Amino acid sequence: MAITQAIANAFKKQLLEGDQNFSSSGGDKFKLALYTSSATLNSTTTAYVATNETPNSGTYAAGGGSLTNQNTSIASGVAIVDFGDLSFTGATITARGALIYNTSSAVTNAAVAVLDFTADKVSTSGTFTIVFPAFTTSAAILRISG
Repeated sequence: MAITQAIANAFKKQLLEGDQNFSSSGGDKFKLALYTSSATLNSTTTAYVATNETPNSGTYAAGGGSLTNQNTSIASGVAIVDFGDLSFTGATITARGALIYNTSSAVTNAAVAVLDFTADKVSTSGTFTIVFPAFTTSAAILRISG
């Protein structure tokens, strides 16, 4: 079992077909689910699954948390997407990675990106926070360049 950081192949196709909308007003809704080291997630992941998801604890529940404050931009020929940081409080969590997925009806629970934490990240009766990288063309969580 392994988690490999990647943009989901199915997501790339859905972008070309107009099935993913990251607009900050009226766009699709996205979530992030946490997974244990037993999960297998990679570029071939097509949708959210509960198998090997981190168990419910504190404010973390099956399916993960809703991503907010999504924003898009383009600079120097690079399109970028950003989300606000996501926290789960009062939680005892051990997570090795995460899946960003789209919960809209057009592509229900479609995988967008797999995040590999490179090691187990742990919170014990505390706050588990996903901090997204800077909203720049070289660091944003999702980047498309030509």
